[in-house]
Amino acid sequence: MSHALLLNFAGIVAGAIAAISGFGIGSILTPLLALWIGTKLAVAVVSIPHFIGTGLRFVVIRKHVDRHVLWTFGITSAAGGLIGAVLHIWLRSVVLGYVLGALLVFAGITGVTGIASRMRFSQAAGWIAGALSGVFGGLVGNQGGIRSAALLGFNLQRDAFVATATAIALLVDVFRMPVYAALQFQQIVAQWPMMAIATAGVVVGTLTGKWMLRRIPQNVFRVIVASIILVLGIWMLIHPGA
Repeated sequence: MSHALLLNFAGIVAGAIAAISGFGIGSILTPLLALWIGTKLAVAVVSIPHFIGTGLRFVVIRKHVDRHVLWTFGITSAAGGLIGAVLHIWLRSVVLGYVLGALLVFAGITGVTGIASRMRFSQAAGWIAGALSGVFGGLVGNQGGIRSAALLGFNLQRDAFVATATAIALLVDVFRMPVYAALQFQQIVAQWPMMAIATAGVVVGTLTGKWMLRRIPQNVFRVIVASIILVLGIWMLIHPGA
């Protein structure tokens, strides 16, 4: 399978998963692109299809956003994303991959077993979780998994969960993308064919996933999200530098 076909297919899968779980575009596309152009540039390049897919998802589901979670957890997540975006230019370590992978595995297990559904975050804990998820996102391009893992502690309903996660992801993109553009503009523009192919796949996947989300019961939804987080965590532990 050529790079273009594989990237387009990955974009479709990523868009569909993100429409269902509120994350997945960066988590799937970044490791794939990193195989061809390196991790640092992949994080920046993927921010374009991520922003477009997330924006499309937000337009469709924006009325379900939980504003309280958005303006507490979300704002600190966006600020953390800005810090992480700056740091990712100079700091890149496999240790970060292992740490994030372990956190995701823990969050996935607590979600699948139902422990996460009994957890509740205070406002202070929400601010801290938001900041940490944003920093990890800027550093390794996988903020969606840790953000959604933290959001499970807010006990949001299915549509509110996806809508709020989407709104926060959009905020993080708005904060971090100017940093990538300022520091890697020429390199990002040079990868426009890959960006276009990935974006087309993400748009198709997002529209498909929207249809699928409506057919997932609330109790099944949390298990699906937790399972995706668990799989992502295991993947990062096996490929910490991806």
